Amino acid sequence: MNKLLSLLFLSLFAITIAGCNTVEGAGEDVEDAGEAVQDAAD
Repeated sequence: MNKLLSLLFLSLFAITIAGCNTVEGAGEDVEDAGEAVQDAAD
């Protein structure tokens, strides 16, 4: 039972970390696009 809970916890942790990296990358892409639009407006 302890091994099962540990495995479940580690799996959820890994998924959370992967999700955060994906969101961070998307945020950087949006920021870059915003800067490009701002530069085009100048």
